[in-house]
Amino acid sequence: MKKIFAIIIITLIYFFMPASVFGQTPVSQSSAHYINTKDAVPDKRAVVLKNFLKKYKSPLEKDAETIVKTADEQGIPWTWIPAISGVESTFCQAIPYNSYNCWGWNNGASSFKDYNEAVTVISSSLKKNYVDRGADTIDKIAPIYAPPSHTWAYKVNYFITRLESFEKTDTSVLSISL
Repeated sequence: MKKIFAIIIITLIYFFMPASVFGQTPVSQSSAHYINTKDAVPDKRAVVLKNFLKKYKSPLEKDAETIVKTADEQGIPWTWIPAISGVESTFCQAIPYNSYNCWGWNNGASSFKDYNEAVTVISSSLKKNYVDRGADTIDKIAPIYAPPSHTWAYKVNYFITRLESFEKTDTSVLSISL
């Protein structure tokens, strides 16, 4: 029994004893990391938005990634641009020919070269002319953006809520955690 106990003690000491260090081996790692953008996971919000806009047969569907990216760059909620387009033009289905103005911008008188330009202009204008001046919610934006409407904010918030609930139920986007 003493031999077994001694063997166990010696084995434990052997495994848990720090190794003697006779020299130091330099360890270096690259500070750069390679990321293959082809394999990058698309932003879940962009995928959800694309599927949401597809449901409404919106021509903005192909610009979903731009909408999310531009909103992030401007520091505004990603749901605002699509929700406002839902109220103003039924997600770009009812706009002046070749205007790409889905947001009723400038009372519908403004035209843009494409949806990409429109999204960029509208997003930056919402940030600069509304949010930065204290109108940081749809309810605060409404009296400035769509006077004299008393229902505009309610309608925009309705589409924001629809989009957020769609995000929770969209089964085409799977969250995988390792």
